[in-house]
Amino acid sequence: MTKFRLAIIGAAFLALIGLAGLNYYLNLNGAQRNASVDLDPSKLPGGAFTLTDQNGQVVTEAALNGKWTAVFFGYTYCPDFCPLTLQALAQVQTQLGGKAKDFQIVFISVDPARDTPASLKAYLDSGGMPKGAIGLTGTPDQVASVVKAYRTTASKVGEGDAYTYQHTTAVYLMDPRGRYNSSYAYGLSPAEMAGMIKDAMAGK
Repeated sequence: MTKFRLAIIGAAFLALIGLAGLNYYLNLNGAQRNASVDLDPSKLPGGAFTLTDQNGQVVTEAALNGKWTAVFFGYTYCPDFCPLTLQALAQVQTQLGGKAKDFQIVFISVDPARDTPASLKAYLDSGGMPKGAIGLTGTPDQVASVVKAYRTTASKVGEGDAYTYQHTTAVYLMDPRGRYNSSYAYGLSPAEMAGMIKDAMAGK
């Protein structure tokens, strides 16, 4: 067999492998898209809640309607993840530009014993925090209920006045109908998060 024929056969073999790989890739992506469409809404983060905001007003899940909402769970005594995430969300507001009017931030405390409406207000009014952020707290039962509804976690660590919380650090993006859209892991840059939120707003 000549070298020319060997080259032709080799090229044809590589082409077949490439086509098989492309077909597998397309089928795999299709399965992933279908899986995301078929998710049971009852198993996604979100749901009914009744809490109290930093102004002492009762707030329900209806507050999420009409805007894209970034929901973040934390507490005012948090030494690291919470202030850094909220400061990042403040930068996201800026990077959204004109779309920021359709976006809001909700900070839900997992520490009802210390996070009163007044302490939440002082915390969110401090420098570097997102403008217009809604801070929510409640009774231990109310907080436990919303933590469960959002499939998040919050566990008290330690005793006495210096206790902390081990909690989920993701940001949940809810659509203007209050439905879960996506979540963003801690550590994403404000630019990355803003880009993803813009894509969600555009239906991408």
